[in-house]
Amino acid sequence: MSKDERNHMRLRHAELLELKRLNTPTIYNGWEQITKRDSARESFNLEVCRDFMPQMGPMVGHAVTVVIEPSNPEHVQTNRQAWSEYRRYVAAAQGPKIVVVQDLDKPVAFGSFWGEVNSNAHRVLGCVGTITDGAIRDIDEMINAGFKAIARQLCVGHAHVIPIRWDCDVTVFGCRIQPGQLIHADKHGFLAIPECDEGRLLQAARFMDSNECQTLIAAARNSQGKTTEEILQAIDQAAREFDQNTREKYTRKGEW
Repeated sequence: MSKDERNHMRLRHAELLELKRLNTPTIYNGWEQITKRDSARESFNLEVCRDFMPQMGPMVGHAVTVVIEPSNPEHVQTNRQAWSEYRRYVAAAQGPKIVVVQDLDKPVAFGSFWGEVNSNAHRVLGCVGTITDGAIRDIDEMINAGFKAIARQLCVGHAHVIPIRWDCDVTVFGCRIQPGQLIHADKHGFLAIPECDEGRLLQAARFMDSNECQTLIAAARNSQGKTTEEILQAIDQAAREFDQNTREKYTRKGEW
């Protein structure tokens, strides 16, 4: 596939803003209808992660990737220009961007890649937040910068943190992520969309959300004056309608 063909399949910025209005489970419900991946075990976090800024809502962006090992002082000597070179990579990437950080020290957190300075520097380069299987610090200052963080824990120091590899595949919370991959994340976790699925994602998420509202949710909420048996029959009928709508649209069975 050529670069022009790939770009044609990508969502426009306005469409990403629409994705941001939906939570990550809703995006997943649409994605599972259009993907050829195993939606039960691929493209999302398999390990516990924590949204430290749930009040900021979902974040959507393309992955910029970096690997760190804060416990190892040798990396600082290996490439003294690493920070500058890494920032140039971030600046050149397509935005909006989510910085995905793989910490080789996991499960120990010796130091944080993130704090007040780094979050502000990345924000001005078009990054909206981070997913890191390491730690973060300066959480109030990160919120003030408008930089969302999904991480494993908090810590107090930075240790010997420095970018050691970037623009490479990384694995965080049991999920492999490629540079440029579209990510949707919120307090529930994150979903890394395969490039081939991106173009149809918004439409699928909208459809499945509407399908739920028009069938099962409507049946469950419209219970006034009905007996328990009538409510159960209505939900059963709504589930059949939900399934039929999904099969007609995507030839697949929905959740219900």
